[in-house]
Amino acid sequence: MPSAPPLTIEQRAAALAKAAAARSARAEVRSELKAGRLTLTELFRRAGADERLASMRVTALLDALPGYGRCRAAELRSDLGIAESRRLRGIGPNQRAALLARVDGSAESRL
Repeated sequence: MPSAPPLTIEQRAAALAKAAAARSARAEVRSELKAGRLTLTELFRRAGADERLASMRVTALLDALPGYGRCRAAELRSDLGIAESRRLRGIGPNQRAALLARVDGSAESRL
């Protein structure tokens, strides 16, 4: 198995800092979703411009939605045919539209 190319100490530190910033941005978005300060539509818009958010797993996104736990999120993902390993950037337009319709529809029914 080929090994990764060796990195200098500076390159490694830069890569670690970049990864930490991406994890922090995704955690912030998840907390905003959970609190209801961010809509799913707005998240998809942001993810189109921000690579850190585009690499967020759909599973983590669904778990962060208000009213969705792991079981309900897994059921929704399965119903829409979204793989467990899928990331936001990998969702097709039909899956995105179906996800928005299901989540927005359930939010309206709870009001």
